[in-house]
Amino acid sequence: MGTAKRERQKAGHKARLNVERSLDRRDQRRRRLFTIVGAAVIMVAVAAIFTALSDNSSTSTTAATTSTSLATTTTDASQNLPSAAGKPCVAFNDTLPAGAPDVTMPVGTVPDSLVIKDLVTGTGAPVVKGDSVTVNYIGVSCSTGKIFDSSWAAGKSVTFPLNQVITGWSQGLVGMQPGGRRLLIIPPDLGYGSTGQGNIPPGESLIFVVDLISASVGATPGTAAN
Repeated sequence: MGTAKRERQKAGHKARLNVERSLDRRDQRRRRLFTIVGAAVIMVAVAAIFTALSDNSSTSTTAATTSTSLATTTTDASQNLPSAAGKPCVAFNDTLPAGAPDVTMPVGTVPDSLVIKDLVTGTGAPVVKGDSVTVNYIGVSCSTGKIFDSSWAAGKSVTFPLNQVITGWSQGLVGMQPGGRRLLIIPPDLGYGSTGQGNIPPGESLIFVVDLISASVGATPGTAAN
């Protein structure tokens, strides 16, 4: 009887060990599963954060680079470009963005004063000094015939106060009527002079074709219209 009891005790002890080992293995599997799932969740969250930051950075960059050719501030990038001073205007030799009008270049000698030519006459109240204007436009460098900026390429019209843009614009759009289209030939001293701006070299004359959508007083500066 003593031997049988000991055998039963051994069998019971072995059974308990087996149960404990089984429970321990189950707990280990659960911990591994939780670890894998937790790592996956963290990786997904990190990826989402990086994607959001990348999108915001891209949006900010796009907003910052839109219409830099019109602002009155300058950047250092133009300092690495050869001066365009004294170079003649060449024929347009770039690809027009979808919807943009043709650009007529004054091939040869660069005009030394602002040239304003209405290509289409609009209707309604004309622009006056200090107005904000909502426009579509395309800008071309006279010495290269290449586009340096265009709202048509960006796909949105843009609103600017005329007292915060280059002099060629603040003078050149006065008197323009909504619905009109105007050609501006802007000499360096009314554009960016000997400093340049971004990809516009020092001493560059600027050619713009501008479509005026509307004009108003006190509009928000530098905003993209829908």
